[in-house]
Amino acid sequence: MQQIKVGISACLLGDEVRFDGGHKRSAFCTEELGRHVEFVKLCPEVGIGMPVPRPTIRLEQHNGEARAVVPKTGEDVTARLIAFADRAQSHITQVSGYVLCAKSPSCGMERVKLYNPDNGHAQKAGEGIFAAQLRQRFPALPLEEDGRLQDPQLRENFVMRVFVYAAWQSLPEAFSKADLLNFHTSLKLLLLAHNQQAYRSLGREVAQLQTVNDAARKTYIEGVMSALASPATRANHTNVLQHIQGYFKQHLSSDQREELTDSILSYRQGTEPLLVPLTLLRHYLREYPSDYLTGQRYLNPYPKDLKLRYGL
Repeated sequence: MQQIKVGISACLLGDEVRFDGGHKRSAFCTEELGRHVEFVKLCPEVGIGMPVPRPTIRLEQHNGEARAVVPKTGEDVTARLIAFADRAQSHITQVSGYVLCAKSPSCGMERVKLYNPDNGHAQKAGEGIFAAQLRQRFPALPLEEDGRLQDPQLRENFVMRVFVYAAWQSLPEAFSKADLLNFHTSLKLLLLAHNQQAYRSLGREVAQLQTVNDAARKTYIEGVMSALASPATRANHTNVLQHIQGYFKQHLSSDQREELTDSILSYRQGTEPLLVPLTLLRHYLREYPSDYLTGQRYLNPYPKDLKLRYGL
């Protein structure tokens, strides 16, 4: 199986490419996620020929749009950053997700300082130029910032989306409606945990398709990734766990059913992590195999050693 590739701001891998000659090494990316993916590292500012160290860039509001400007000289490097995104496109089409450096005028996803050049006042309302290009060109691509990856829910959500998107990319180039139905079926419980309305809507779209052309593929995967972009709620997880529980009701003793019910309710009430009922359900799946449940990405969305559900 081909290794999953993830794009990343080079400074997050420890490369000393920041404006001050430093880095922002991410322990999670380098020590944990890096065991399971191949990183494709880029630094847009170095990529457009700026030195290390270098004068700072900031986002400025000009005629209603954000521009990347070197305040020391007044040089506008927006077009150069967009041209870099053009050159990097062949690399980015290979990745299944992208980790960006927070607050950067090139790579920040959100809340980047956006300056009024007339009075120097700034609002945290901008988006980095390169990050904006990624979002516009690859709307289905999972994006996340290093700072937000410190949040257990956002971290789990990003990694889950990376592995779902990688599975999508691994489908045959000219896959059939049957292939699409199988893929959609594998996502049923995951989508129900994140967005029940989107699951039903996507299911109708797939059922009504006459041919699976490029436009249909694009619409479908963008819908899936949008639905998965918000972390699942405790209530939705509970509904999915109870749905899975139903597959074992004929096999379990009354004590086993009670133990499983209690573990699901304890999770719902916040006294047990998600991992507790999931561990019980996985145990019963080994005891009483179900092809349908085995094929559900919800139960094993990414490698277990990442331990991403421990804090949920």
